[in-house]
Amino acid sequence: MKQADHSASGGMLWTVLSLFPEMFDSVLGASLFGKARDKGLVEVELINFRDFALGRHKVVDDAPFGGGTGMLLKAEPLALALDNVRASDSDVWVVLLSPQGYLLDQQRIRRLSGHKHVALVCGRYEGVDHRVCSMVDEEISIGDYVLSGGEAAAWVVMDAVSRLLPGVVGTQESVVKESFCSDNLLEHPQYTRPRVFRGQQVPEVLLSGNHAVIEHWARRQSILRTARRRPDLLEQAELTKEESDWLAEQE
Repeated sequence: MKQADHSASGGMLWTVLSLFPEMFDSVLGASLFGKARDKGLVEVELINFRDFALGRHKVVDDAPFGGGTGMLLKAEPLALALDNVRASDSDVWVVLLSPQGYLLDQQRIRRLSGHKHVALVCGRYEGVDHRVCSMVDEEISIGDYVLSGGEAAAWVVMDAVSRLLPGVVGTQESVVKESFCSDNLLEHPQYTRPRVFRGQQVPEVLLSGNHAVIEHWARRQSILRTARRRPDLLEQAELTKEESDWLAEQE
């Protein structure tokens, strides 16, 4: 179990409670997240909550009351592990990763980025004893599907949140203009060299050098892509009458 020095941390601190902390060894040291750790912008502590299980055999799961298939994570190990985390930092925001949680979206990601210390509880088996839910601040699901454990979901949350922190991404403007970050629209199509690839050409407008025209094109392409792929998001977007009329002409 690795204990972090909370008081010395200048960046955001992630605490991950998992039965398989070794699953994070490679992803935490790679790409932008690894560079952010090297710069001190994020810090991570990995806790195997089996270390807090009671008894000689350190059992963390048991059969559910009332019957049913599979095994549930027991409340005691998680409760004791969370007590330990909160003892060192009472301001920690605790998240349980669960298919029954609130759906993760960019707005929730932005809210999480406002916390200095976030603890992620990774479920396993058929889930957790429901009494664990009273010990967390929030339950989050990363989508309408089931994973074998919360570790993959934890990494998704850590990556999405950490890249919003100042200094993690080289150009902050690129973060602001991404999908879901502006008017709930998907990002517009983008191109790079060569100009022609297998018969497909880069739109002439992108080669014009006229930034106002390019911005106008990009905005409309974002609207069109969102309408075709995520109409649920478009309902939340603020379109001008001109944009609404243009979109109607495309359908």
